[in-house]
Amino acid sequence: MKHSLKLLFSLLFILLFAANSFAQTSKYKCLVQMNSYTGEAAYVIISLINPQGAYEKTLYVLGPDKQWYNTLKEWHKYQTKTKAKLSAVTGASIAGGDRAVNVIEIEDAKLNKGYKLRFESAVEEQKYHVKDLEIPLTTEGLAERATGSGYVRFVKLSKVQ
Repeated sequence: MKHSLKLLFSLLFILLFAANSFAQTSKYKCLVQMNSYTGEAAYVIISLINPQGAYEKTLYVLGPDKQWYNTLKEWHKYQTKTKAKLSAVTGASIAGGDRAVNVIEIEDAKLNKGYKLRFESAVEEQKYHVKDLEIPLTTEGLAERATGSGYVRFVKLSKVQ
């Protein structure tokens, strides 16, 4: 009996430890509305930026053709170092005046800790916007509509229930 209790407590401890080691995440619908502009469709990168201002993770790529990733210069430097697989977070590029809705996943532990979402945009043979839009990863920041400064007109996030 004593041995069985030890085994039971050991198993409970392992299960509790395992449950806490998996990061809890939340999904957000991300609406990106573009400004009206002429030219090719834009490539937009949605990145998680840490409190020190460095790239931590690519959350979504609007633009499927890898040959154009180098036009997003700052993100491309990060991406070539990390070599993260992007196939699960890649979709179509987005033209002037259009909108796209995608789902991004964010670790709950990053909320209200100084992180930001960065929307970086580029259009072939036009200006590159490294910080087209940044949203503080706070409860308030995720609830508000944010306005871009380049090709992105605005972004609205809503939590998926």
